[in-house]
Amino acid sequence: MLPDLQTLAHTIRDIAREEILPRFEHVGFSVKQDGSLLTEADLATNQCIREFLHTNWPEIAFLSEEMEPAEQDGLLRDADALWCLDPLDGTSNFAAGIPLFAVSLALFRQGEVVLALTYDPIRDEMFTAQQGQGAWLNGKRLQCQPSGFALRNAVAIVDFKRLSPQLKQALMLNSPYGSQRNLGSCALEWVWMAANRGQLYLHGGMKLWDLAAGTLILAEAGGYASTLRGESVFRASMEPRSVVISPDRELFAAWFRYLQENQ
Repeated sequence: MLPDLQTLAHTIRDIAREEILPRFEHVGFSVKQDGSLLTEADLATNQCIREFLHTNWPEIAFLSEEMEPAEQDGLLRDADALWCLDPLDGTSNFAAGIPLFAVSLALFRQGEVVLALTYDPIRDEMFTAQQGQGAWLNGKRLQCQPSGFALRNAVAIVDFKRLSPQLKQALMLNSPYGSQRNLGSCALEWVWMAANRGQLYLHGGMKLWDLAAGTLILAEAGGYASTLRGESVFRASMEPRSVVISPDRELFAAWFRYLQENQ
């Protein structure tokens, strides 16, 4: 039996509001070896959620962004059931005072995502999904819809920094969409696509905790996603994965075709 998603969501919401919101615009940061930022909010949220999960489901292993790579690899190799947590996705935004960040948690069973949640504490938006049971935003069913937009009019959320030089140049000089944004939080970008906020998405290389919850939430909402190679995005490994998304089937096909022609 899976953990109760509503109980899980309620507690994660409480932890985020207690550990993240009071620290927003009030704490400094440090720089990790990979160049990413770390704040007191990351560590406090990670610890509280880990303790909650271990107390209630001690049989389920725990993987977090804040662990060492060797430990992460071992958990993925050996655990049949595994929590995957990003305690504060969008730490750079958080440290810069930009109110776009989220907590993201997924449960893996035998290499598949079966439960997922992403919580935006600024907007008090809780996105949840259970395999085969749909996706939800604060209790309201999420359903991806045809946008009515042509590709040339679409709003795209694009992260340029991990794309190939050829594709970057094509997007800058001959962009196929109407306009472009970047939120700075992968977790939010996935669920915003599931909520029909924007029509196109592209990221050159996400880590496991960036994409784990979002893949299930988008799929259960009926959205479309693949890597730039046309593969399924989710893979229970530490290998970064490129991401192409649209909530609209026809736009996804046109967007993917453009990207294949310009890589």
